[in-house]
Amino acid sequence: MRSEQQANWAIDQYADTVQRICTLHLKNQADAEDIFQTVFLKYVTYPGSFENQEHERAWIIRVTINACKDHLRHLFRSATIPLEEIAEPAQPLPEDYSEVLEAVQSLPPKYRDVVYLHFYEQYSAVEIGRILRKNVNTIYTRLDRAKKMLKEKLGGDDLAEPHSEGL
Repeated sequence: MRSEQQANWAIDQYADTVQRICTLHLKNQADAEDIFQTVFLKYVTYPGSFENQEHERAWIIRVTINACKDHLRHLFRSATIPLEEIAEPAQPLPEDYSEVLEAVQSLPPKYRDVVYLHFYEQYSAVEIGRILRKNVNTIYTRLDRAKKMLKEKLGGDDLAEPHSEGL
């Protein structure tokens, strides 16, 4: 079990990454907060050690993605109506931000993950392959297909790379 000081350090280091992944997958702030707590609870109780900070960060990302997927599979979730469908959001997102975010969120999860890790977290295809436990050529293919899907959704002719600030 990790100390309180280690837990606080990890939260300081990885909170933004975990929050963004949760929001990207769950599209619901309350669920994202639940998963955020779950991830850091798993971190505190994880008995293993990490080779280095990059290994620790990859572990946090993998646990976050898995926790989001588990949450989405949960039977209770399918029997509820998200609060966003009932109430209007307090502050609408800026148009350019929301359009890109919606386009990325509408991608299938396997594409959404590689887009986020590559364009926002700045991981290389090789590193993403290690994190997601996929062949590097699979990652290149998914990035290419995701770019094409985003280009279609956003209607851009020269969509080289989505802007990371829009994620």
